[in-house]
Amino acid sequence: MVYQPDGLDAVQRRAAATIPRIARIRRRRREGPQTWTLELETEDGELPQFAAGQFNMLTAFGIGEAAISVSGDPGSKGPLVHTVRAVGPVSTALATLQPGDSVGLRGPFGAGWPMKEAEQRDVVIVAGGLGLAPLRPAIYHLLANRRTYGKVVILCGSRSPGDILFRRELERWGRHIEIELEVTVDHAADDWRGHVGVVTTFIPRTDFDPANSIALVCGPELMMTFAVSALQDAGVSDEAIYISMERNMKCAVGLCGHCQFGTALLCRDGPVMAFNRVRHMLAIREI
Repeated sequence: MVYQPDGLDAVQRRAAATIPRIARIRRRRREGPQTWTLELETEDGELPQFAAGQFNMLTAFGIGEAAISVSGDPGSKGPLVHTVRAVGPVSTALATLQPGDSVGLRGPFGAGWPMKEAEQRDVVIVAGGLGLAPLRPAIYHLLANRRTYGKVVILCGSRSPGDILFRRELERWGRHIEIELEVTVDHAADDWRGHVGVVTTFIPRTDFDPANSIALVCGPELMMTFAVSALQDAGVSDEAIYISMERNMKCAVGLCGHCQFGTALLCRDGPVMAFNRVRHMLAIREI
C-alpha cells in the first residue's frame, strides 16, 4: 500500500502519491562492482510498510527519479533498504549518495510476490544477478514463517564470483537445514570452488513437488525465459510461475503509460505477474 497521509479524499490521495517525501541515507554498503545497498530513514521517522516484491520511486535531486525494488526485510520496522546498481545517470547518482544525503521517496508501489498463495506449497526461487535483490524480501518472509511453507529451494546465479550479492546472507542461508541453496556463476578463475554454469541448469536437478509448487523468478529477461522453460519442463504450471517484469516506470500510479506492457501497466498490475498473464506478450519482440 502506498504511504499516504490520513484525512485525504481519493483525488488528494492520488496526488499525494506523486509527491516525494524526504528521506536520508542512514548507511551504505558495497555489494559488488557498481552495486550498493542503501538504508533509508525518513525525516518524520515513519516508514511505509511494503510487501515483498514491491518497489519505491527514489529521486536523486537534480538528476531524476527511478523505480528501485525494496530489498530489505518486510517484517522489519526499519530502516528501508534498497540495492542499486549504477548503470545510468539516476542509479549512478543514487549509488554514490553518502550517509546524511537526502533522497526523494515515493511508494511503495505495485504487486508483490504471492506469499499468501504459496502457503503450504513448495517454493522455488530462481535469481539471476541483481534479481536477487527483489527476491530477498521474499526469502526473509519464508525464513520468518518457515512452518507455513513446504520445501524452500533458492537458486542464485551471477556472472562471476565478484558479482555475487549478499554473500554473508547466502552463507547463512546455506547453513540453514530447512532450505536448499545453490549458488553458481557463469565463469570463474581456477581458485573458485563453487559451481560454474547457468542457474537454470539446476532446476531439473532439484527435488521439489512440481504439482504443489510456486516459483518466483527474477533476473535478466533472457535468463527468466530460460528459467520459465526449465520450470515448465519440470512440470510447474504457468499459473504457478511468477516473474518480476522491469519496464520504464515514471509516474508509478498508472497515469503516464510509460510502463505499459500489452494491456497491463506494470506499476499497477506488476511488477510481479503470473507467467500465464504475460506469456503471449513476451513472445512479441516489439513489447
